[in-house]
Amino acid sequence: MNKRITSKEIAKLAGVSSSTISRAFSGDTRISERTRKRIMSLADEHDYRPNAIARSLNSQRSRLVALVVNSIENPCEGQQLQYLVQRLQERELLPILLCCAGYDDRAHLMRMASAYQVDHAVIFSDMVSMADATQIFRTARPIMVSFEPISDPNIAQLILDGSKAAEEVVAKAVSSGRSRFAYLTGRNSSWIDKQRKRWFADALAKHGLSFVAESHGDYSYDSGFKEAVVLLRRSPVDAVVCGNDVMAIGVRDAATRVLGRKVPEDLAIIGQDGVNLAMWECNDLTTLALDFTAYMDTIIGFIEDQAEDKEGTASVTHEYFVHWGSTC
Repeated sequence: MNKRITSKEIAKLAGVSSSTISRAFSGDTRISERTRKRIMSLADEHDYRPNAIARSLNSQRSRLVALVVNSIENPCEGQQLQYLVQRLQERELLPILLCCAGYDDRAHLMRMASAYQVDHAVIFSDMVSMADATQIFRTARPIMVSFEPISDPNIAQLILDGSKAAEEVVAKAVSSGRSRFAYLTGRNSSWIDKQRKRWFADALAKHGLSFVAESHGDYSYDSGFKEAVVLLRRSPVDAVVCGNDVMAIGVRDAATRVLGRKVPEDLAIIGQDGVNLAMWECNDLTTLALDFTAYMDTIIGFIEDQAEDKEGTASVTHEYFVHWGSTC
């Protein structure tokens, strides 16, 4: 292995101080563009790269952001992460991705990330204990997404509310003659899924209705397809609300291809998430959707406030809106 050149050696070659080398790589405006280009040219010539670990020790900032998610297989989480990672990288922040699905000791998973002294932690997953996440990432002032309301001055919280959108969808479905609604949940232990079901249950109650049937999937297309075949053969329902868009697409395909049901004439189908896949012409799903840009910008805002050591409890609520498709 070739010996790595040091910043002091690059500084000597460039005829500048070591601090000027550091400024050149950090984007500091106190050096001229001409000097920066000369330093970068020498760095490329000698394969020099600054030691991020050493810089973090000096600045007490690692520039690492832990992103705790359920699974990147989920199109919704994948779509969100694509945008968020891009925004973080624009700020020279590096994400550490923790996928909780299929990992039993999730506290250990979070401890592994915290050992790198992450500056920020964004908790999307509802598979982890909120108490564990708060304790493990306490120095990073965790940002909680979609969790139950909490009061802690060291935690920023982004709350998602789909109650109004659910009322709008249910009102249209009922006005179209629907009266027998079923719910396809994604995971019994999911607090978020229970919350989503409650939005629709409350909306139905305002019309004197309630869910007449329920089935349990796992957020996948296959589970939506298989559960729909059993559910629709067993119960004479005329509307199915699904815990996410992917299962809703599975329900639609099972209803039309296996059972010969017409959508939406015989059966209304409603998804939740508003992923790009749901908007494709071949799917054209009615779903509860979010303004993903505004949603992620809020998280970036939390991170920037933390970086500036702003105090106070941060809590922002984003409301879902209805994306009307051809399934309801």
